[in-house]
Amino acid sequence: MNPSGFDREWQLGELLDSAQLSRLGAALASLLGGDCAIADGNGQPLLGHIAPTARRQAIALELEPVAILHSASADDRQLAAAGELLHAVLRAQVRFRMASALHLEAIAEDFESLKREHAHLLESEARYRKLAAELDARVKAQVAQLEERQQMLYEAEKLASVGQLAAGMAHEINNPLGFVRSNLASFQRYLTQFAALRGRLSADLAAWQELDLDFLVEDGGDLLRESDQGLERIARIVGDLKAFSNVDRASEAFTDPNDCIRQAAAVIEAQLPAGISLQLDLLPLPSIVCLPGHLKQALFNILRNAMQAITDSGQPGTIKVSSEATVSGLYIRIHDTGIGMRPEQIEHAFEPFYTTRPVGHGVGLGLSTARSIILAHSGTVSLSSQPDAGTTVTMTFPAPP
Repeated sequence: MNPSGFDREWQLGELLDSAQLSRLGAALASLLGGDCAIADGNGQPLLGHIAPTARRQAIALELEPVAILHSASADDRQLAAAGELLHAVLRAQVRFRMASALHLEAIAEDFESLKREHAHLLESEARYRKLAAELDARVKAQVAQLEERQQMLYEAEKLASVGQLAAGMAHEINNPLGFVRSNLASFQRYLTQFAALRGRLSADLAAWQELDLDFLVEDGGDLLRESDQGLERIARIVGDLKAFSNVDRASEAFTDPNDCIRQAAAVIEAQLPAGISLQLDLLPLPSIVCLPGHLKQALFNILRNAMQAITDSGQPGTIKVSSEATVSGLYIRIHDTGIGMRPEQIEHAFEPFYTTRPVGHGVGLGLSTARSIILAHSGTVSLSSQPDAGTTVTMTFPAPP
């Protein structure tokens, strides 16, 4: 059955309710001389009493009887006229019902269309929101990458300046080292000649003994040996400084990471206060292509942080550096027995200018610089720490092919 009302069989009860039927029946009764009864198309009485002698007039809609009008007081002409009137009323009701159905269908269709458009708008809005979020995330990532690259460039320039300064200092220190060592060697020969003179003066040693030249020769030799040891230490420091500054190498080199660890450790070891020891537990590592100077700077920064952490604890401590190679990569771990960090401090540890030390005791660039250098070498760095239990910094580098 068509819900719009087209091509369907209407029932009298659908077209007229009881109130309408009563009013219409009263009007028809007046027209028909007082007696009027109305039945549906099946002959079922809906209004009034059908008299046995009543005349009947069928009312058809779309060729099918929808109502039957009965009257015992009207003649055929009156009954036919009343039937036409009832037919007109029912046709008007049918048109009204169909128009209402069409109107409701149109409203429903408009509502469904609005719902579909609303759904499309919501979908478009969701896509735009997602796109905006993705663009915002990409912009933030690019800004962070630019800031990181800028920080790396700044650190690289600073490291190059420090390297040039270290190279110049090493060169300047080497010059006086050379002639001081030459002078000491010459003075050692002079003392040897003094000792030979004593043998020649064996007959008359009064002046020799009066000037206590035996002590002078003996003590002078000891002083020269101590001075030579000091110069040797200075030469070693200069060598470590030159190696650390990477002045005698190309910027990128095929390097054993353990060599970088040893050279950074040699530099920091000269700065260790009393009560802090440095231990190296290095397993063989394959050589990798890296920037040795930068890598040593990263190791030096972490070692210096470890030294400061132990110093801040106010207790003696140990810095232990270990390395190993596995199938998953190269690992370098630096552990200290210092003051440690809380979880909220670890969360910000790699941020530039973040420091846990008092004002004036650090600028907070050590770990940030080290992280940038390690990331530039395709590596990763992580922290593991507990308050008053020390800190472990783990650096991981991809294994060479």
